[in-house]
Amino acid sequence: MALPKKIKKNLNITPEPVQGHYPDGYNGIQVPNRRKELFDLISDDGTFLPKSLLHADLDRGMLDFVQKQLEVVAGGKKINVVDRILTLQRWAEFSQTWKFSTEDKNVELPFIVVVRNPDVQYGTNPALQYTIPDRKQFHYAKVPTWDGNRKGYDIYTIPQPVPVDIIYDVKIICNRMRELNTFNKITLQKFTSRQAYTFVKGHYIPIIMQSIGDESKIDTEERRYYQQSYKFQLQGFLLDEEEFEVKPAINRSLVLYGFDEPNRKREKRNLGEKNPDKVRTVIEFDVLTTVKTIDYVYTNNVTIMRISNIDSVSFSIGSVVLSPPVLVSGGDKLTITIVKTNPGTSKLIIQETLVA
Repeated sequence: MALPKKIKKNLNITPEPVQGHYPDGYNGIQVPNRRKELFDLISDDGTFLPKSLLHADLDRGMLDFVQKQLEVVAGGKKINVVDRILTLQRWAEFSQTWKFSTEDKNVELPFIVVVRNPDVQYGTNPALQYTIPDRKQFHYAKVPTWDGNRKGYDIYTIPQPVPVDIIYDVKIICNRMRELNTFNKITLQKFTSRQAYTFVKGHYIPIIMQSIGDESKIDTEERRYYQQSYKFQLQGFLLDEEEFEVKPAINRSLVLYGFDEPNRKREKRNLGEKNPDKVRTVIEFDVLTTVKTIDYVYTNNVTIMRISNIDSVSFSIGSVVLSPPVLVSGGDKLTITIVKTNPGTSKLIIQETLVA
């Protein structure tokens, strides 16, 4: 047997990156930033329920927004952002003790700081403002389960999130006007459409800029500097995982169909019938009988198979006269009336087909 013409004689066991246009390369070990971001988003969840979203998470989201979306570069150097949320008290202490030198490992101008107001108000976001009383649980997801023997579902329910409004003051402290102008330009461009968004644990949280104020100290014996404050309102919501509920749903439903065999007689000559949903019943009428009544528990389709010494057959349910084939529902009483051809006994064979 001849070998194929297009065959590789040399195999490269250390292939080069096939997607070199990515900034971080792609060689099977180091993946692009976007792929790593998607992987972290999927792997960090670990459950079908959403993550908790509390005050600390919203603070972190606001700080990330300032660091990434309001990044300022002046003179080829990035303006540092204090990597923590300060309260009004901490800011008052911090503003009185900072130095303009780095010899004592203190903050060097220029820098940006985020200060949070302590009073968190009930939210004004129209999407979450109107609530249903008593913290009712709402259906979130239906998750299939399998314990090795039975298949079922779990119902995940969560309450409606609580909307909150948090006020942040983003302050820039610098000693040159061009740094102030650059930060002002970036901020106004970002909030041209009135609001921007920060991404916190899979949720987009809106941020609205309310006002811009100046807190510069120009009458001082120390070095003069500029200080401007930008007030932002973060319209977030609180979602506590302690309020989530997981309830088992129905595991499986088993429905059985059967027939009242003692009151029925199968025809001996069944002509090869093998369908268990079809039953042939023999009804005998003596010399004086022309009417028979049958009670049905399940839905059946009744047809006439054979007659003996019968001129005509009529079916009726209550006062309604029906012509074969007849569809009988569960709980109905079927009345069969015959007219005999000759005096004597008669026989009627009917086929009852179960309707699912």
